[in-house]
Amino acid sequence: MKIITDNRRAYFEYHILDTFQAGICLKGSEVKSAMNGHMSLSDGFCRIEKREIYLKNAYIKPYDKGSHFNSLDRRDRKLLLHRSEINKISSKLRDSGITIIPLKAYFLKGKIKIDIAIVKGKKLHDKKQSIKERDIIRSVEREWK
Repeated sequence: MKIITDNRRAYFEYHILDTFQAGICLKGSEVKSAMNGHMSLSDGFCRIEKREIYLKNAYIKPYDKGSHFNSLDRRDRKLLLHRSEINKISSKLRDSGITIIPLKAYFLKGKIKIDIAIVKGKKLHDKKQSIKERDIIRSVEREWK
């Protein structure tokens, strides 16, 4: 499994409730650009429209050697999930403050997969607590060395 990109900011700003693995519909030039690592999920989010899930605002740089076949860099991309998974996600989204975001993109058996998560936003004191925990772990690791 080769990781293309990772949304590290998501782990800091959200409580992750559940994760799912989804395929993604891309065009040829987008796949080549993703293979080169020119992809970002940091501003991306997902929406359910007409019983399908779409990845919105994720950035894939237009392929350098692609000509008029290049598509828009921030277009909506369809995510491929089973109907039961989509139903499970939509039932959890009925609570307030719950959303879907992409966590990471990677290659698995020659196909690009996206890990998406159902998340709830952290409050300011939760973010401060996670910073404290991270500092404690770093200091303990330094002492062990």
